[in-house]
Amino acid sequence: MRKTLMLGLGITAVMMWSADAIGDDKGHGADAGHVVVRADDIKWGPSPPFLPVGAQADIIAGDPSASGPYVVRLKMPDGYKIPPHWHPTDENVTVIKGTFMAGKGEKFSAEGSETLPAGSFVRMPKQMRHFAWAKGETIVQVHGMGPFEITYVNPADDPRRK
Repeated sequence: MRKTLMLGLGITAVMMWSADAIGDDKGHGADAGHVVVRADDIKWGPSPPFLPVGAQADIIAGDPSASGPYVVRLKMPDGYKIPPHWHPTDENVTVIKGTFMAGKGEKFSAEGSETLPAGSFVRMPKQMRHFAWAKGETIVQVHGMGPFEITYVNPADDPRRK
């Protein structure tokens, strides 16, 4: 009886592990939520309406407008500027290509910006007033916990009002 019970438990454990490791087409299993995006897979489209016109974007993972984690790529042309603004959640930016210029404060200042070349990372804590601009074509990856929201220090800078 004891050997039968142990054998039964062993078989059940192997079956459960196998089902979890293999997963199924309904997104269950250990690989549920696994995302792979190659650079060639990115489908650049217009930037969202809360950013100035001229940049391109693609959502890599998640939904920035919903509660939960998200990852977005943003491609900015040379000289592209994002006026001073803030977010109700932390913003994390990794520079993929080019030079991302980031500054703190309620006034845009090219001289007061930090130069962040490809490979750099910057985290702006929630409610910190900051601005950014691109030197050369620049690609950044932004990630955080949604929903992503942006409030411009000067409401006249908000492209949604134009």
